[in-house]
Amino acid sequence: MNTLSEFVRNRRKSLGMTQPELAEKAGTGLRFVRDLEQGKKTLRLDKVNQVLGLFGYELGPVRQEREE
Repeated sequence: MNTLSEFVRNRRKSLGMTQPELAEKAGTGLRFVRDLEQGKKTLRLDKVNQVLGLFGYELGPVRQEREE
């Protein structure tokens, strides 16, 4: 399973985009894209979704199955 950072990096590269190009198209800063691709633990969800939206995805709540 890919991490979020791997997913974004792989998608960006498959589209032939640089980090600065992704930041510009997503309307975020270059620093944010770098942090996202490096797996920074604390990121703004709205900005993550700005980036993912370029690829036709968004992050949202997913129910966890718990063993009792």
